[in-house]
Amino acid sequence: MEVSGGSQSFNAVNQLRLLGRWMRMFVIPNQSSVPKAWQEFDAKGRMRPSDYRDRVVDVCEELFRFTVLLLDRREALSVRHSEQKQIRLRGQLDAGQGVDQRGPKK
Repeated sequence: MEVSGGSQSFNAVNQLRLLGRWMRMFVIPNQSSVPKAWQEFDAKGRMRPSDYRDRVVDVCEELFRFTVLLLDRREALSVRHSEQKQIRLRGQLDAGQGVDQRGPKK
């Protein structure tokens, strides 16, 4: 993910976390911000060895681990009682509401 938050990038990362939770995305507990990130890359586009790079690698490793753990748990984590009730009563969710577990329409 890319964030252009300048030297105060931590605020931008926090706002993305809030947005992700609102969209029912699983947001990992770990996060990293790299102030003035344009200064942290070499001519080949690779991040220079630094504490920032170590932190980014830690976050990527955690993201991978949580992805593996949650891969087959989508339904258990995204189904809400109120939505299931609406599906039972009306046969579908109101437009723009919830996550329809029945998959894409054909």
